[in-house]
Amino acid sequence: MDRILKAARSSGSLNLSNRSLREIPAEVYRNLDAVGEGEKWWEAVELQKLILAHNNIEVLKDDLKNLSLLAVLNISHNKLSHLPTAIGELTMLKSLDVSFNLMGSIPEEIGSATSLVKLDCSHNQLKELPSSLGRCSDLSDLKASHNSIARLPEDLSNCSKLIKLDLEGNKLTMLSENMIASWTMLTELNAAKNLLESIPDNMGILSQLIRLDLHQNLVVPPVPMAQLPDVLVTYVRIYRNNRLSSLQPGIGALSRLGTLDLHSNQLKEYPVEACKLRLSVLDLSNNSLSGLPAEIGQVYVIFTCWDEHFNHVLGTMTTLRKLLLTGNPLRTLRSSLVNGPTATLLKHLQSRVSADEVSGSATTAMNDDQIAMASRLSISSKELSLGGLGLSSIPPVVWESNDVVKVDLSRNSIEVLPDELSSCSSLQTLLLSGNKIKEWPGAVFASLLNLSCLKLDKNPLAQIPLDGFRSLSKVQVLDLSYNASSLPDPSALSSMPELQELYLRRMQLREVPLDLLSLPKLRILDLSQNSLVSIPKEFKNLISLTELDLSDNNIATLPPELGLLEPSLQVLRLAGNPLRSIRRAILDRGTKAVLNYLKDKLPEQ
Repeated sequence: MDRILKAARSSGSLNLSNRSLREIPAEVYRNLDAVGEGEKWWEAVELQKLILAHNNIEVLKDDLKNLSLLAVLNISHNKLSHLPTAIGELTMLKSLDVSFNLMGSIPEEIGSATSLVKLDCSHNQLKELPSSLGRCSDLSDLKASHNSIARLPEDLSNCSKLIKLDLEGNKLTMLSENMIASWTMLTELNAAKNLLESIPDNMGILSQLIRLDLHQNLVVPPVPMAQLPDVLVTYVRIYRNNRLSSLQPGIGALSRLGTLDLHSNQLKEYPVEACKLRLSVLDLSNNSLSGLPAEIGQVYVIFTCWDEHFNHVLGTMTTLRKLLLTGNPLRTLRSSLVNGPTATLLKHLQSRVSADEVSGSATTAMNDDQIAMASRLSISSKELSLGGLGLSSIPPVVWESNDVVKVDLSRNSIEVLPDELSSCSSLQTLLLSGNKIKEWPGAVFASLLNLSCLKLDKNPLAQIPLDGFRSLSKVQVLDLSYNASSLPDPSALSSMPELQELYLRRMQLREVPLDLLSLPKLRILDLSQNSLVSIPKEFKNLISLTELDLSDNNIATLPPELGLLEPSLQVLRLAGNPLRSIRRAILDRGTKAVLNYLKDKLPEQ
């Protein structure tokens, strides 16, 4: 403990989570008083961050006031029954997490912590929130879900900077119009699983709203969809378990809506107007639908793909990826369609729409609005999907999404990666397949220190520099397929020791890059559609290999040593090779038979 406290005096941060503590050590409250010999007292700093989560702490003492510079306090997942009044003396406190405790109330003194930006008091036994919380004018993120709150204090309307509000699982019967009018910056509102009987008429004022969840309430009738903001809403879960028999007019106006959950209601029809929505997920399960309008599969967007000559071609596709219909008395659709893949169902529905209607829909191109919608969806998923939009350059929204971990820019016409992409420090997966990138973007890759998956297949890449892979030391998946003559000196592969999957299809390789034989973690290796004539016996050293694709080459014989990879090697693809040393009957029996055959050919030791 002394060592940890000493480190805290240097960093200003103390983490005592998961230590089975029943009480907070007294030294924590007066850490600076414990400066010992050898420490430079003038360099010691006050605690600014204190993490006490996942312990058995029952009491937080008034001595807390001694930590006057505390900005972050996390005491979640403990056994607190109350907070001390001293919490109000932490005037620098910005983030307070007291979730998953046993608290029946929060003291009014909390209102004196006026710097508070984030408060999580979810999963407690609260029956109300303190009125003084309205004095925390900078509060932007409030989580009070899974309590027993029946009414929100009116003073909460003073928190005009609220961006995220989670009230799920309480006993609320209403939301005040005054509060809604003040919370114009809200992007997420979750009041699901309450006892709401009505929705404020002024919901449309929430022009920044992205996610709205009011499912499993008593909302009859529901909020008029025409009143919801058309600008940003991408997720609506108002209706689930709300006993609806029909949807109100205006739902078609939510042109940015991506997910609509109507599960477990009493809907008898899905309106044609709602078919205008460019949804990706639609849940209509457990209703009373006897049929569906053909127009539900009619909304198209233009996309690009590759023909057999690897050129861009235009195509069309529906935006709907998931359509759930189980639990409905559908008479016009076969059960195999209802329970089968969404794509098959949509194809059937589209066949019932006239050719002229489909042709008109197919001209709808991806535009700035759809890029913006993808960006907003990434807020919760941390994944930004911009594939197949015909982009000639990467839009700024990519590097403006600082915490995104996956970016899909495949099937576009991008030629250059801008330097700004270097700021995406959290990026783990970057998909650039099917573009027009010619020069290796080494400067950008050098800044993406967390990159673990990189796909650059189907690009006209020129020769990769000798040190091109040096900045990809953490990459686990690399695809350079269909980039003829782009590999640098084979020794460059040794700079990627974490590599687990390597795809080098159709790269005009005449021999195996020997340096890949020194990759200890390689599990999947694809060398298909090349011009290889032999396989080195050193393949036996790839002991982690589970899948090896050698199909469509010019290999006449295989080294017996390859048999030593049995049983770890599960898949060995050899089709399309002029193999003369292995009988067809053995090849037809599969990977295990081939490997055992090769192993039997090894000379006896």
